[in-house]
Amino acid sequence: MSLGIVILAAGQGARMKSSLPKVLHTLGDRALLQHVIDTARRMDPARIVVVYGHGGERVRDAIPGDDLVWAEQAEQLGTGHAVVQAMPDLEDVDQVLVLYGDVPLITEATLQRLMACAGDGFGLLTVTLDDPSGYGRVEREEGGEVRCIVEQKDASDEQLSICEVNTGIMLLPRNRLQDWLGRLGNDNAQGEYYLTDVLAMAVGEGMSVAVAQPDNPVEAEGVNNKLQLAALERALQRRQAEALMRDGLTLRDPSRFDLRGRLTHGQDCVLDVNVVIEGEVVLGEGVQVGANTVLRNCTVHDGVQILENCVIEEAEIGRESRVGPFSRLRSGARLLGNNHVGNFVEIKKSEVGEGSKVNHLTYIGDSGIGTGVNIGAGTITCNYDGANKHRTIIGDNAFIGSNAALVAPVRIGEGATIGAGSVIGKDAPAGQLTLTRARQVTIEGWQRPTKQKN
Repeated sequence: MSLGIVILAAGQGARMKSSLPKVLHTLGDRALLQHVIDTARRMDPARIVVVYGHGGERVRDAIPGDDLVWAEQAEQLGTGHAVVQAMPDLEDVDQVLVLYGDVPLITEATLQRLMACAGDGFGLLTVTLDDPSGYGRVEREEGGEVRCIVEQKDASDEQLSICEVNTGIMLLPRNRLQDWLGRLGNDNAQGEYYLTDVLAMAVGEGMSVAVAQPDNPVEAEGVNNKLQLAALERALQRRQAEALMRDGLTLRDPSRFDLRGRLTHGQDCVLDVNVVIEGEVVLGEGVQVGANTVLRNCTVHDGVQILENCVIEEAEIGRESRVGPFSRLRSGARLLGNNHVGNFVEIKKSEVGEGSKVNHLTYIGDSGIGTGVNIGAGTITCNYDGANKHRTIIGDNAFIGSNAALVAPVRIGEGATIGAGSVIGKDAPAGQLTLTRARQVTIEGWQRPTKQKN
């Protein structure tokens, strides 16, 4: 039995108070709509039709996928009218599953359960809430069969007391849906064509409605404003954190953790509070990450310790290294192992050999550093001449004194020593001391300037 999925994503989202179309606001690392599409794809449908309206081409351009069919709802006349726009692209399917572009946390497991209980009939996903305000109520017969759905604005006081509500997610037989949509009216408080009205038509024809509920009601929650967006962000992060902890990751406080991408980790990894993971991050075994650290598209090998307040982006840290606190490894930084990179050090597009140390207040850019090198505090590789970048090469076991400026292109020989405070613009020979200090003098009779009185 073939499945077609319709994702309704045409709403303006005025309550978001943003120029960005509502379905393009992000949750974790992806747009709301992208979350729904990713779940839809896991259902292996014959076709996915996205109904768009507000934001038009901007929505289409932001969401990639040759497997998506786009149907425009030029006028916002309700959910029933929206599904009508998708029907020409669903002529060859047996069942139609209706999802919503602003309901991002719905899971494949819940949708599979809905399909299993509905078979080739009518399926409805509902939730039971302590406070059902704002939702359409599910009205049942005395025997428990679903009778109809009543929207809040059209409900009586008795109907408003019902706590089982419609999520909007439905599974519908394609061969009956076309007829039901053609019979929809808009005689209601909103003046819209409600998709929910097809349920009463199905019941009137003697069709039973199979009902399923999600394991967690948050799966069916939508986003209409920034408060709801923030609430679902925390729900998503909690879901991801729990999955990682079940897989063996230690999170000191899962409520203060953000995953905005994909994290792969080995055994015995520990993440302190306020760690943010973005893009593709790989942690080896026994990695420890300190509080307030950002890891973005990076690889961290076994036994690495990253102290507090570091930013690691598009970099690689070799095994048994120690980084931080307050270190920044930028794109192209590669530590080969057993390295120390300390506070207020920035490394970019450079390879640091095994056992080398860059511990304090230093910038290393466009460089190749050998093994066993010590870089003194305040050292700078001057890699930019105002137009082009140049490389600095430092040989094995070199010692760079504090507050040195290495003006690239320059090569420091193996075992060389650079005196503190030197500006090195020419190659320094291996095994020798090179320095560029001026002669120290004292100026007799000199007086420090004083502030003039008015």
